[in-house]
Amino acid sequence: MQRIAFLFLLFFPALVQAGTQKYEPLSASVQAALSHAIADQAPPKSAFLDSIDAVDWLTEMSRRLTQRIPDRDSRLELLRAVHYEATRAGLDPQLILGLIQVESGFKKYAVSSAGARGFMQVMPFWIKVIGRNGDNLFHLRTNLRFGCTILRHYLDIEQGNLYRALGRYNGSLGQAEYPNLVRGAWHSQWLYSKP
Repeated sequence: MQRIAFLFLLFFPALVQAGTQKYEPLSASVQAALSHAIADQAPPKSAFLDSIDAVDWLTEMSRRLTQRIPDRDSRLELLRAVHYEATRAGLDPQLILGLIQVESGFKKYAVSSAGARGFMQVMPFWIKVIGRNGDNLFHLRTNLRFGCTILRHYLDIEQGNLYRALGRYNGSLGQAEYPNLVRGAWHSQWLYSKP
């Protein structure tokens, strides 16, 4: 069943919609910590520690993303931002690529039926909870910063249980379909080992 769902996603990504992520009241300290996590300075051009690793990873991921984002500069901008924001949040950048594939099919201006926006399909209520009035969820770095910070928050709540954290992220906690789709995309499309 998981394979059928993944194949459906692979061939019909535009039909995939974000779930109804639920607002959960946050304590003042958690709200402040999440606000602080998204509000720091603009990231440097690269989060890679080694330029050879950067070239290898960007080359391979860019090759895999070519059909979805034909413009090379846009692809590399997205990949650098994904790598930076995922690494910054303590997440695997390839996991985030799998999540983006499932959530938006790599469409920057995707809007779900529930109102989630952008690559990572972030719900607008997060701006009120941890952001600032001027935050634009269609802005590449803003969307990735929010999405990675929120997923990290859910991983922390779920004590590292990725299945449950992904369920929370999508508003489908306890249901297998969404976590399985993300894990399937991550492992079949985006897994990467250094050459």
